[in-house]
Amino acid sequence: MVLITLIGETQARIGNRFYFMGPLTECKECRLRGVCFNLEPGSLYEVVALRDTQHDCPIHEGSVRVVEVERKPMAAAVLQKHAIDGSTITFDKLQCNTIGCENRAYCAPASLKDGMRFRITDIVGDLECCEGRDIVLVKLG
Repeated sequence: MVLITLIGETQARIGNRFYFMGPLTECKECRLRGVCFNLEPGSLYEVVALRDTQHDCPIHEGSVRVVEVERKPMAAAVLQKHAIDGSTITFDKLQCNTIGCENRAYCAPASLKDGMRFRITDIVGDLECCEGRDIVLVKLG
């Protein structure tokens, strides 16, 4: 599904991907905040089209541009018992105490917060867990 939002002019390029991390407190009085903040916090988006409309914005050092974006699936690790293709899950980061674990970024993605709800769009495969858990790499959409 295509969504309309505003992003900084320098980021407004077709194919550019970004994580929406949520609204800024500096923007609470802006008349355009409803368009800027209509995305799901923690989700990955890709710019698919540019519109000609621009607006001044003190946060983005100049202007913001109207763009069309699509939400993209994100890779994350979940416990094997929760990895059911097409199911909706409440994501909880997997705590990892092993420094240097090659899968740590999937277990605790920086852009995701505990309690966020996602649909599993694809099961990529098993991951080896340094702490012995049965975990699977999935795509969350």
